[in-house]
Amino acid sequence: MALVQIHGTPRWKKLLGYVGPGFLVSVAYLDPGNLETDLQAGADHKFELLWIVLVGLSFALTIQSRSANLGVATGKHLAEHCKAEYPTSVNYCLWILAEVAVIAADIPEVVGTAFALHILFKVPIWIGVLLAGLNTLLLLGLQRYGIRKLEGVIGLLVMALGCCFFTVMVHAKPSAEDILTGMFVPKLNGPRATSDAIALLGALIMPHNLFLHSALVISRKIPHTLDGIKSASKCFLIESGLALFLAFLINVAIVSVSGSLCSNPNISPETKAQCKNITLESAASLLKNALGNWSSKLYAISLLASGQSSTVTGTYAGQYIMQGFLDLKMEPWLRNLTTRCIAITPSLVVCIISGSRGAASLIIIASMVLSFELPFALVPLLKFTSSEAKMGPHKNSTTVSLVSWLLGCCSIGINLYFLSTTIIGRITSKQTSKAGSILTGVLAFPAMMLYASLLTYLTLKREKSTEGSPKLMMSTIETIS
Repeated sequence: MALVQIHGTPRWKKLLGYVGPGFLVSVAYLDPGNLETDLQAGADHKFELLWIVLVGLSFALTIQSRSANLGVATGKHLAEHCKAEYPTSVNYCLWILAEVAVIAADIPEVVGTAFALHILFKVPIWIGVLLAGLNTLLLLGLQRYGIRKLEGVIGLLVMALGCCFFTVMVHAKPSAEDILTGMFVPKLNGPRATSDAIALLGALIMPHNLFLHSALVISRKIPHTLDGIKSASKCFLIESGLALFLAFLINVAIVSVSGSLCSNPNISPETKAQCKNITLESAASLLKNALGNWSSKLYAISLLASGQSSTVTGTYAGQYIMQGFLDLKMEPWLRNLTTRCIAITPSLVVCIISGSRGAASLIIIASMVLSFELPFALVPLLKFTSSEAKMGPHKNSTTVSLVSWLLGCCSIGINLYFLSTTIIGRITSKQTSKAGSILTGVLAFPAMMLYASLLTYLTLKREKSTEGSPKLMMSTIETIS
């Protein structure tokens, strides 16, 4: 990867050199899975859960900044640190889990792109899935012209997504006062409020994002000194904050659109029925009935932008994961093709067999998998960034460590609660046969035991002694001198 030069002066030009990684990472907070969760939260609770979105993205900024600091301070990304720290058997487990996380994150993105193409051009869903994979490879081809070109295209897609939903929000006419109240006055009213709030939080932090952010920041050429690393970390924090603030505003717009439309007392019975169960596909019909055909087209464009930008970053994360854990020496195009084929296969098979209904169900399964996967990226990240052996003078302070671990434990707890309640709900559901309930219970128990064992190992394992990276050694020498 060709390094991006950082100009020292003027100050705005220096900061502009760091802009990019945070915006690529912010795409995961605007993917089709988040879009669907936001629309349902707004339909069910109007603006009352906007404070959850604010809290969730504040959590995300804290965690993502740890990932960026790891890459800046050590010159290695999270997957490379895992390979160096853990024995081979554990590394293979973490690699498989990370690849599954990429596939799970990719499912809503590919399906969302396929739905968008179906809404806009009546393309069959399974063909849309294939086109989503092809378009992703074309976008990733921009890497040949430098990471900045790819960052620019992703930035344009994010802006297109935001413009579409802000335009629809203006016509939906939500109350500005209600939006502000929802942001800053915590409420959990109604029987589904707690579960919907947990779903919102669980959909925010993605496991593959933690691997991706630590790798993207290495694309900048920064001074390998104490002050240089501190300055770069500060600039990446500002850049990530701006990117996630934009993601927050777009999430607010999405929630506000469905919140305003579904709370309107004059909506038709058909629209009211659609508000009870919003999917990526049915959302277009909801907007068309409420605002007109133009709004469904804008929604489809935003869904296309969301799906394509998310699949690019997901595939990008996949190639870093493969390179870091396995140290494979592959051509970039071959690694991209391999990652893309692995990620797209489940979506393609389900869409061919079950069509749009199967694709919608696959998104729910993907969210459960991501909830299951998060701790296996988050725990190593928090341990590594709190390690003096790895981070030297750039390790987390005591306060930051406490806050990071607290937020990490909260995120893990929220995701595990979401996962367990979903499994229990399926076991006890009247629609599930007795044999199916027994089989689910029998399979779930040993899986949870293995899950708890690996998580305990990662949390309590004693750290290997390390000689550190060139960046770390040079900054440490400067500190001593």
